[in-house]
Amino acid sequence: MAMEIKVPAVGESISEVQIGEWYVAEGDWVAADSNLVGLETDKATFDVPAPADGKVTRILKKEGETAAVGDLIGYFEEAEAPAGTEPAPKETEPSAGAEAAAGSVAASSTTSTDSGEAKVMPAAAREMAQRGLSPDQVNPSGPGGRILKEDVVNAGEGNGSRPVASGALREEEVVPLSPIRKRIAERLVDAQHNAALLTTFNEIDMSKVIELRNQFKEAYIKKYEIKLGFMSFFVKAVVDALNHIPQVAAQMKDDHLIYRNYYDIGVAVGGGKGLVVPVIRNAERLSFAQIEKTIADFGQRARKNKINLDEMEGGTFTITNGGIYGSLLSTPIVNPPQSGVLGMHGIFERPVAVNGEVVIRPMMYVALTYDHRVVDGREAVTFLKRVKDVIEEPSRMLLEI
Repeated sequence: MAMEIKVPAVGESISEVQIGEWYVAEGDWVAADSNLVGLETDKATFDVPAPADGKVTRILKKEGETAAVGDLIGYFEEAEAPAGTEPAPKETEPSAGAEAAAGSVAASSTTSTDSGEAKVMPAAAREMAQRGLSPDQVNPSGPGGRILKEDVVNAGEGNGSRPVASGALREEEVVPLSPIRKRIAERLVDAQHNAALLTTFNEIDMSKVIELRNQFKEAYIKKYEIKLGFMSFFVKAVVDALNHIPQVAAQMKDDHLIYRNYYDIGVAVGGGKGLVVPVIRNAERLSFAQIEKTIADFGQRARKNKINLDEMEGGTFTITNGGIYGSLLSTPIVNPPQSGVLGMHGIFERPVAVNGEVVIRPMMYVALTYDHRVVDGREAVTFLKRVKDVIEEPSRMLLEI
């Protein structure tokens, strides 16, 4: 039975999508619920699953083209698997937007090899050429054992390879901005133009947090099945500081300031398509373990572009950690309409003066960028000093002093 492949409704505020990477080619047989194509929006990427066993018979929209919600982008025909065909693996975890896409599907071309070798998607082929990798160096994760672009990127990061020049040729490739990258650019520019941004800095001695982590490392993993990281300490410290200085979490709307009695903390995570900021809801109610598990889940799904739209909406304050990339110091940009963002950085041993003596301590620079229309300098400095105090003496959070 022939079926129309249409762009599904993926969110109330989304009317247009960009066709992302196609996972199957015209004529390829796929199992029901196998992902066929990724649809990119300015907030997230959605995979469109096959509605039944069958094959894509025609593709109307190719990678990089835009389409409105409801647009026809291809045709799918229900069919039994050809004799000897190994079905493409079904998704074990539903992707963001999969339910909304239950009645829709789509696809594009692949570069394949004979004798059962892995099929390489076009974007993956370009990435392999740039990185000097061959298909046998990449672990495929796409339907039917196809090699996707992210598989190549992961393989490159694993063996330390980087894009290389192809022979003596000097080449350029013009790649259109993805909707997510466009949205990131727009929001960052808007923040600079529409808010009075100012940044204050401090430094934190991480000795006691490191000591705590080392002391309870094994017991923590045994009880909660997750590592105790630094981020949970900072989320807790931010919640504590916001309780003391609530202006930092206030938001300006027209001629009013909005204060909330809860703290939804956004955590910046590097995803496959760009930076995303999923939100830890009601962080003030969560334990260290609950925070760590939430962040770990966000990180895993962000790399697979599986963060749901509603998980990135709202937020009263944001934390970003450039330290995982080796950053020493930076000035983060506020995520509108929020009024503050905390920037964490790398932990480096430095000589510092303690009680009149020079000692070596693991130090981290921290930065608070805030909207000066909402937050005065005194409140901003006091807030950051409170974060410093509770990280340097974590027992303050327990004793609430």
